[in-house]
Amino acid sequence: MLTIKVLGSGCANCKRVEQIARKAVADLAVEAEVIKVTDYNQIMEYNVISTPGLVVNEKVVCSGRIPTSAEVTTWLADALTAEA
Repeated sequence: MLTIKVLGSGCANCKRVEQIARKAVADLAVEAEVIKVTDYNQIMEYNVISTPGLVVNEKVVCSGRIPTSAEVTTWLADALTAEA
């Protein structure tokens, strides 16, 4: 199972990243837990200076921008391959 974390304060950009991540999970039909991390100290543990951030299986894959659906799908597929 994948663990996906959306790092950010809950602003519109952070919500958009969460939507993209959830859609990618649904499109790939994989089991994943999507967690919203809004605590600044927890966000800093990932060395993310600019939000929104996206973490897949504890690896920061994007920060400071909204990734495309294709990018998120690729990152999730890569994480699934690494798990296997």
